[in-house]
Amino acid sequence: MTLSDTPLWTPKRIVILALILGAWFAVAALIGVGGLFTNPSGGFMAPIAVTAAVPVAVFMAAYWLSGSFRRFVLAQDIEALTTLQHWRVVGFAFLLLWAHGVLPAVFALFAGLGDVAIGLAAPFVMRRLREDPGYAQSAGFRRYHYLGLLDFAVAVAAAGLTAGFLPVLTSAGVTSAAMDVWPLNLFPSLIVPAFIILHLNVLLKLRAERTVHMAAPVAV
Repeated sequence: MTLSDTPLWTPKRIVILALILGAWFAVAALIGVGGLFTNPSGGFMAPIAVTAAVPVAVFMAAYWLSGSFRRFVLAQDIEALTTLQHWRVVGFAFLLLWAHGVLPAVFALFAGLGDVAIGLAAPFVMRRLREDPGYAQSAGFRRYHYLGLLDFAVAVAAAGLTAGFLPVLTSAGVTSAAMDVWPLNLFPSLIVPAFIILHLNVLLKLRAERTVHMAAPVAV
């Protein structure tokens, strides 16, 4: 029996996903509460960034090394994956934390506004996709997901620049150090890599579909 012959999200797979997310959350909490990846020197390359990179690296390694996992990834629904990006509006919390003096303005503005923009754009992208299924293979649709990834890259850079080694960017001594510990470390340690994986899943599927289309024989 092939993957296409069975429901994509079987009870077993749902349980496995729940266990993975639960373990991932537990590890992130342990890291944050224990302050295991703090950046006392205020250097640009914050150790907490490792916790964001590792899950993405594991996902990509599994995709390239496991045929069954790759088929599972490519069977995911592009509309559902894109819809989940609407939750990026949670980045508005960074603006609130800036207003309360918890995070520096440079980081909060770049990370917060970028996340909110991607989140608010998601419903419009989805409406276009439902009205025109062919939009999925358009440059505009791919651009949305690339911009979502770029937003995370900008946020990481902003966090590094406001870690403390450039006092001019950290008014009143407020740095991005709060992102290294509980509960805000859930963003770099769990939320950010999860959304990166969602973006990558869409882009990998689009890439695979383009490859199949290009390899298909041309009717004469």
